[in-house]
Amino acid sequence: MPLDWGKCPRWLFERMTRLGRGISIAIVQEFGPEILLKRLSDPVWFQSLGCVMGFDWNSSGLTVTTMGALKEAIRGIERDLGVYICGGKRVSHKTPEETQNWGQRLGWENKKTDRLVYASKMAAKVDSALVQDGFSIYAHNLIFTNSGQWAVIQQGMNINIQKARRYHWLSNRVSDFTQEPHSGIASDVRLKPLNLTAKESLDNKNVAATLVKDEPELFLKNLQCLAKLNTKNMPAVSSRGILGSQGRLPGFTDMELNNVEFHWHHVVKEKFDLKRLRKTIERARFSSPQNFTQLLASEGVGPKTIRALSLVAELVYGAKPSYQDPARYTFAVGGKDGTPFPVDRKTYDKTLVAIERGIKLSKMNQREIDDAKQRLETITYPF
Repeated sequence: MPLDWGKCPRWLFERMTRLGRGISIAIVQEFGPEILLKRLSDPVWFQSLGCVMGFDWNSSGLTVTTMGALKEAIRGIERDLGVYICGGKRVSHKTPEETQNWGQRLGWENKKTDRLVYASKMAAKVDSALVQDGFSIYAHNLIFTNSGQWAVIQQGMNINIQKARRYHWLSNRVSDFTQEPHSGIASDVRLKPLNLTAKESLDNKNVAATLVKDEPELFLKNLQCLAKLNTKNMPAVSSRGILGSQGRLPGFTDMELNNVEFHWHHVVKEKFDLKRLRKTIERARFSSPQNFTQLLASEGVGPKTIRALSLVAELVYGAKPSYQDPARYTFAVGGKDGTPFPVDRKTYDKTLVAIERGIKLSKMNQREIDDAKQRLETITYPF
């Protein structure tokens, strides 16, 4: 999604709020609050919702504006719907506070609220520290229900390529926050990030956790050695493509080969502040993490610490991480050509009925209802 500047006009935001209110009510009444979570966690359905509500179809602003409109739409009727929305663009850092406030108002046990706060924080940390794709998270929403189920929708920006990327989470798909936890990632560019959420990165994460727990001094020593190696031998290949220097001595030939396999590496040329990293590792070790998830949740462990651990785990211990982009194409109801599966007409029709009922319940005037239906038909039947 291209990064867009500017604001949503007040007249449009008010109408998006009214239409969003009707759609939310209709879906919850027809299918229940958990289905609304499931729909929002689908990147294609969410994009379609933003289009139906009238926002630019390919704008980065669709995410924050649609979520802002939905949050405003259900304000005052959260208890009736059993759906609660916290966070946003400028108030993403207040998500834990808003969640705790709702827990107190609803009389929930602290454990239930704490689980939601933990999910919010971990989702944000995973998409900044484990999926290092160059997109900085700047908008974060947590949506949850009375049953304790939740969804997270957050967006990051990459100013170098002027793009945004949206990350979707759904609680019943998350068995491990650090292994392929997303319900979908919306992106029109494919990169080669450090992707520690991939199954192929499991060994790399296990080694990293062991280094912090059992061998922090060895980790720091190895990283320091790699840093010296980088300074001494990089760049590995000269302008003429020579791999090393050769000299003849009596009885044998001496050849020094540069470490050419390092020149492509994503993080090997980075300079690490070893003093600061030592403090972070010592603090993390003090918390006694039993696995990588607990290590990630430790205070102060961020993207740079994770990169350093991953680097040593790969270059010293041979545990390679994945560099495959986790962004994938996703389909809500299938494709007309049968890829990835034939169109699920039953689900498709139920979705249309729910949206049309939402339009009717939104208390808009007839002209606005007709315009909304026309947009829906244009999106649904483009041929």
